[in-house]
Amino acid sequence: RLLTSKRAPREEPVAPFYYFPCQRWLAVEEDDGQIARELVPVDEAFVKKDSENDGQSPATLGLEQKAKSTTYTVKVKTGDKKNAGTDANVFITLYGSKDDTGIVSLKASKINKNKFERGKVDEFTVESVDIGDLKKIKIGHDNKGNSTGWFLEWVEIDAPSLGRCLKFPCGRWLDKSEDDGAIERIIFPAELQTVEYIPFVPYEITVYTSDIFGAGTDADVFIVLYGSDGICTRQKSLCLNKREQRMYFERRSVNQFIVELEDVGDIIEKIRIGHNGGGLNSGWHLDRVTIRRLLPNGK
Repeated sequence: RLLTSKRAPREEPVAPFYYFPCQRWLAVEEDDGQIARELVPVDEAFVKKDSENDGQSPATLGLEQKAKSTTYTVKVKTGDKKNAGTDANVFITLYGSKDDTGIVSLKASKINKNKFERGKVDEFTVESVDIGDLKKIKIGHDNKGNSTGWFLEWVEIDAPSLGRCLKFPCGRWLDKSEDDGAIERIIFPAELQTVEYIPFVPYEITVYTSDIFGAGTDADVFIVLYGSDGICTRQKSLCLNKREQRMYFERRSVNQFIVELEDVGDIIEKIRIGHNGGGLNSGWHLDRVTIRRLLPNGK
């Protein structure tokens, strides 16, 4: 008689889940105007903590993503030549020593409603995961619209978290009927025009508006942080646009921001917070503010 032993069934390995929260707009007229975002995974425990804690805003997940990103301020100068402006859709790709941003549409200028007009400078915000030291850019357009030809004077890219502002001179047409007919160009930075400074660090700023009648404000709220030895940050608006000003700082609200500012050190001795007095209801009753200097690992 043969005796056989029963083996326990072998457990198949469970494929890991990856959590990519966003909780942010992909819209030209919202947030920073971007219609595509790079997302990095967060720990599963963070997601569960957020879903189980009713008192925690789901926007916290989006802030976790933002804290892991690098924010670039991109300024674009259209040349002062006849027919230099364009109605086409302009895009840019930033190439670093580690990675690139992918194609980013420059949709929402912070300065001008009509973008890329003759002699004008437009400003955009681009967020990306760490791509390393910026090496080159590719900028171009889709050649669509009534007036597509474009004379690009230069591009300037400021990365506060890296402490570098780079200038990319062009001075050429992006036009199928001008110059060499190219409508996109790869441009390298001018080393002599690079400005270096002490890198900024991200701060998590939470603002609590009081629970009394008329406590909320539609004004542009700003903040300044002061460290020891007279070190302070620049004055920074907490909202990116007027729509956010109308949405945030309502009565009994808690609003959280990730803001890149100059590093004032381990001790924040005081802050200055206020607003510009604008909007329909500018008066504001502020309850309190909490600030946390985020470490490089985002914790």
